[in-house]
Amino acid sequence: MAGWRIEYELVDKRQNPRQLVKRSSNFRQAKWVRGDVADRNVLFFGIERTVPAGEKTKYKQLMRSTYVHRPPLEALDPMVATQVEHILGRSVADYRVTKYGFDGQFLVGRFGGNQFSEFHFGAGESSVIRMIMKIEQAPQNSIILIEEIENGLHPVATRRMVEYLVDVASRKSIQTIFTTHSDYALAPLPSEAIWASISGKLRQGKLSVEALRAVSGRVDKKLAIFTEDEFAKTWADTILREKLGPDYDQVEVHAVHGDGNAVATHRGHTSNPAIRFKSLCVIDGDSQQTEDLDTGIIRLPGDQPELSVFGAVSKNLDQDIAILTVSCQRAPEAQSTVRAAIEEIARTNRDPHLLFNQVGIKIGFVPEAIVRGAFLALWVRSNPEFCNTLADLARALISS
Repeated sequence: MAGWRIEYELVDKRQNPRQLVKRSSNFRQAKWVRGDVADRNVLFFGIERTVPAGEKTKYKQLMRSTYVHRPPLEALDPMVATQVEHILGRSVADYRVTKYGFDGQFLVGRFGGNQFSEFHFGAGESSVIRMIMKIEQAPQNSIILIEEIENGLHPVATRRMVEYLVDVASRKSIQTIFTTHSDYALAPLPSEAIWASISGKLRQGKLSVEALRAVSGRVDKKLAIFTEDEFAKTWADTILREKLGPDYDQVEVHAVHGDGNAVATHRGHTSNPAIRFKSLCVIDGDSQQTEDLDTGIIRLPGDQPELSVFGAVSKNLDQDIAILTVSCQRAPEAQSTVRAAIEEIARTNRDPHLLFNQVGIKIGFVPEAIVRGAFLALWVRSNPEFCNTLADLARALISS
């Protein structure tokens, strides 16, 4: 990090009640040099938090047969217990904590009629309880730093841990910064809360870990296609699967959340000489970005994507209702039910993003993904001109 310099802005009403306060840090002579450091409580949770208690030297005394523990066992704070239960998904009402050493603590759990010490905890279980105990004790406006938040946690617990941190931010004005390789950790966050480092440059916006691999060139395919949301991804994927034949195996489609983000990702990818495979960008019909086929940016037909597909298929119900009914995994005799549901929702829907979910519920609780796929498959068959254009662009890049 020799020569690194970091500049940042922060809010400190005591120093400047109206404007941001600017600070900087430099890495000189193998250490960080910081001037006029802000007064803020910081909690840091590194990877060592998930090292099992039995492998920590500070607890070796507890393992001796001659050790006698005198401090009392106390119940977890009610707020701590409640938050831990939300994350772990089970009761910790019988768990206890006791003081150990100068300022340390040790945990005791219970399952059924069996009591056990922290030596027999899962590493993730122990880290969650310890983190929440410290976070709930932290003062307002603290900052929390967590290294690889998913470490030692089940994917569901990882997501719930991030949801807890969002709740803490609201309750206590606490800011959290964490690193992760897990999409489960990113799922609860708004797009603007996610930053990715790509080839030495920071980029704001929601990206899946899989998409990050494509952006940085670490995939085995010949073509990456970037779209602005999951529906556009499914739409493009359906077209290419239908039209490319064997070449489809050489394509990856990624949703990068936001038309500007999709275009910026595509342009950054094409301008990077270190990345050997090609890319395309597919933007929505109502996107403010500019279509440019020469640079690989193509616009989907229509305006609002879900509404465009729904409306186009609905116009052809007389000829396609049988295929649509079976594609939605309903019996052929349910055609009248499916038609009535589509016509009713076409009249009453106020949010196009919910169209296929509402149809699925109305025709017998069919999953949204199945209904969406049925509509998209019919749309592809009815719109060969656009589909062939996209497929030709993709095929040309795959073979180049």
